Amino acid sequence: MMTMMMNEPLRLEELSKVISPQRRYAPLRRWCIGLAITTAGVIASYLWLDQPLAFFVHRNVADKTIFVWLQRLPVAFPLLSSLILTWCGLWTLMDRAFSRVQSVALTCSMSFISTGLINSELKYAFGRTWPGTWIENNPSLFQDAVFGFNPFHGGPGFASFPSGHAAGICSVIAVLWWSYPSWRPIYIACVAAVAIGLIGANYHFLSDILSAIFVGLSVGYITTKMSFSVRAWCQPDSGQRA
Repeated sequence: MMTMMMNEPLRLEELSKVISPQRRYAPLRRWCIGLAITTAGVIASYLWLDQPLAFFVHRNVADKTIFVWLQRLPVAFPLLSSLILTWCGLWTLMDRAFSRVQSVALTCSMSFISTGLINSELKYAFGRTWPGTWIENNPSLFQDAVFGFNPFHGGPGFASFPSGHAAGICSVIAVLWWSYPSWRPIYIACVAAVAIGLIGANYHFLSDILSAIFVGLSVGYITTKMSFSVRAWCQPDSGQRA
């Protein structure tokens, strides 16, 4: 396994010489298209869907318990990421090669942590207010009729965009999507559950979730491509490796 990982950069360098420019830049081109689609979706949601949907839930959903539970799926991820990093760190200190599970788990952890850092900076950059007032008497749509972005404002009351929970679940799902493709229906259900929970509990606007999905999937996909070990395990013959 270690030999394979050491030879991987060289093999990739050799392959890059024969790959056409169209194929070489295909991932970047797809990412740019995804960014454009997400931007259009966020703008459309901000103009026509965010407020009507938030007010509809506010007026018609009295018991939000089930939605609160649905959006809690990523809550355990920080602890799991810490445990996985510790596990893999000790494994490295013992000079032992990673198994497939360890490689994928480590990539999931790095993706989740990176997404959290990036998402925090985006929250600060956009400075969006929340649908409801629930932290330090923050200004909100329901209490103060406040709706919009306040770039670089800072503070917990201006951190709705993008959603941290949605970005977190997508950052892990993106890695698993390529590593264990047979489970993809379950991955879709997990993302849908978190998104529905966030909207149903009125914790976020729809555009917060759309942007977060793109952020999480982007970081997860890039982290997976950067991980030589996971890329090796994802080859068609990976099932034959121990």
